[in-house]
Amino acid sequence: MSAWQPLPDDLPPEVRHFVEQLRLLKDRTGLSLVALGARTAYSKSSWHRYLNATQPPPRQAVTALCRIAGLAGSDAERFTVRWELAVRAWPRPATLPASPAGAPGATGAPGGEEYEDDPTLPWWDTPPEEERGGRLPGGKLLLYAVLLLLFLLLAAVVGAVALG
Repeated sequence: MSAWQPLPDDLPPEVRHFVEQLRLLKDRTGLSLVALGARTAYSKSSWHRYLNATQPPPRQAVTALCRIAGLAGSDAERFTVRWELAVRAWPRPATLPASPAGAPGATGAPGGEEYEDDPTLPWWDTPPEEERGGRLPGGKLLLYAVLLLLFLLLAAVVGAVALG
C-alpha cells in the first residue's frame, strides 16, 4: 500500500471520503502513478493532484480508474455518485480572478472557476452509448457517408445507362 500524504484538515467530508476511496481504488490496481498515467489519458502529475485533493479529477479519470480496477455496474455507479458529491463540495480556489461574463471559460461559478468534468476523450476511452444520452458517435459523419454512397450509386447507374 502507498504511503499517502495526509489530506488537508479543512477538506469537506464528502471530498475527504471520495479521495480516500479513490486512493484505495488506485492501491487496489497495484499500479504506480506513472503506470496509471500510461494506462489512462491523464498524466502522473494529474493523478498526483487528484489523489492528494489539490484538484478534483474529471469524471472520465474516475471512470478510467474504475475500469482499470475492475469495478463495473453498481460499484462504478457508486463511485460516480461519490465523485458528484465531492465536486459539488470541493473548495474553490480563492485567489483566481473571476472571468468576465461571456469570456471563454466564464462559468458563473463562485470565483469564476469551474472544474473540468468533460475533457476531450481519446478514441479508446469513449463512453458507451448510454452515457452519451443515446446519441451515436459521428452521427453527422455517418449521414454524409450514406449520402455520398447514394450519390455515387446514382452516378454509376446514370453512367451505365448513358454509355449503354
